[in-house]
Amino acid sequence: MGFEEPTHSRTSSNNDDKELVALGYKPSFKREFSNIATISFAFSIMGLCSSVATTFNTPLLLGGPASVTWCWILGASMCFTLGSSIAEIVSAFPTCGGLYTASAQLSPKRYRAKVGWVVGWLNILGQIAGVSSTEFGLSNMIWAAVVVGKGGDYEVTQAQVVGLFAGLLVIHGILNSLATRQLAHLTTGFVFVNLGTTLLIIIVLLATTPRAEIHAASYVFGSAGVVNQTGGWNTGLAFLFGLLSVQWTMTDYDATAHISEEVRRAAYAAPSAIFIAVIGTGLIGWLLNIVIVLCSGPLENLPGPSGSAFLEIMCLRMGKTGALILWTFVCLTAFFVVQTALQAVSRTTYAFSRDKGFPDRGFFGHINPKTHTPIRSIWLCTFVSILPGLLDLASPIAANAVFSLTAMALDLSYIIPIFLRRLFQNHPEVQFKPGPFYMGDGLLGRICNTTSIIWTLFVCIIFSFPTYRPVTKDNMNYASVITIGVMILSGLWWILGAHKYYHGPQSNIHELASVQDIAASTTDTEDIKNAEVAVALV
Repeated sequence: MGFEEPTHSRTSSNNDDKELVALGYKPSFKREFSNIATISFAFSIMGLCSSVATTFNTPLLLGGPASVTWCWILGASMCFTLGSSIAEIVSAFPTCGGLYTASAQLSPKRYRAKVGWVVGWLNILGQIAGVSSTEFGLSNMIWAAVVVGKGGDYEVTQAQVVGLFAGLLVIHGILNSLATRQLAHLTTGFVFVNLGTTLLIIIVLLATTPRAEIHAASYVFGSAGVVNQTGGWNTGLAFLFGLLSVQWTMTDYDATAHISEEVRRAAYAAPSAIFIAVIGTGLIGWLLNIVIVLCSGPLENLPGPSGSAFLEIMCLRMGKTGALILWTFVCLTAFFVVQTALQAVSRTTYAFSRDKGFPDRGFFGHINPKTHTPIRSIWLCTFVSILPGLLDLASPIAANAVFSLTAMALDLSYIIPIFLRRLFQNHPEVQFKPGPFYMGDGLLGRICNTTSIIWTLFVCIIFSFPTYRPVTKDNMNYASVITIGVMILSGLWWILGAHKYYHGPQSNIHELASVQDIAASTTDTEDIKNAEVAVALV
């Protein structure tokens, strides 16, 4: 009986590798991520309680308490359509290139390279900005706890924030350099800390808040909770600024796709994990936001000395010691977000280099033979992610402008393949072979795809507005400028030289060594068996 599971795992891996070879890529990773590890990865990339904690100020202090609750469930419902549409494409193209690879494959040959180039750069730079901004947020969360611990009598310098930020990123680079099996084991526990901390905060807040101090339903859901503090925008727009929190939290859906070459039964497990994580994060996140608002106390006292309304509410109800104990786990959840995000972007960078997207002759498209992970790509992403934080020392405005790239760039890179899938579905050069997760070509699939595209474009407009008036250079929103700048610069690079070496996603099947060569260089029976499967399909 003890040998049945390994045999099943090898069979699943071999079937996955057959699918990968059919898509034009040789198997390079070890498939060590189980179903639970993959689901944990998908939940962790959204980092529910830590992401809410770092973005809670925005809806609460711009549109008011009602903006927190209603914008979350509205945004989460729309994100469900986007997550489902992405899961459908991931199921059909389970490669570490994710939606970058899918976008190119869903285009006619004449557009394939151009589409792959633009989507690749949007996705990579959006992910890099996400890693950097989340780590920077974690550094601020840790220093906020120090301020609270010292009773507000402590001044944090920018150098301290940036120094901790850089140190944390180096730690993440080291952890991501572990072998795939160790990464899978490490990731499995993330979901329990994430959801456990969230539920514990909900329970403790409700238990420690006196009944007389819990806000009325009209404050949480009604007009009494609509408080415009934007300094000049109309109340409707101020209310919609609440969408920034949920959209920031529920992004990077395709991160799970980027580890699909390390996942068993990837065409099933990766899209299922995305689907489950989107539903779970949306519903539990709504409950968390409702409870936080119910227990929030007077609005005029927030965000408090720490600068974090979320932490101040916890301190108000749990006391300083209790709040800081739970805050440790909130910070740990943010740590997990960066861990999974760095793993995802390193796989995207590896795939882009593998497809000759960088002028590096495939240097970063290399798999370390000992760990079976792209070590070079991991450290490239680590060091590049440090740069925006260092920029904060010279100009916080410039650093925030780079951080703002995350949500808009990623969301645009998501809807491009969804749009192409519908636009060219009957084109003879586009062969879309649905995976196991498929909504069909009927009304359900079309409504879901169309809604996700329209919603994302709408949210990108909201993302482009400065949140306060009058607008100054200090509060200007540079998200749209940076995103459009990335697209223009990538287009210029394409025209000036990239078109000479990048031709879209490229098959690397020709790099497969013979089974005999692999057998002579390794004693790993799994490597030999994978080679036999792959070579047989060439």
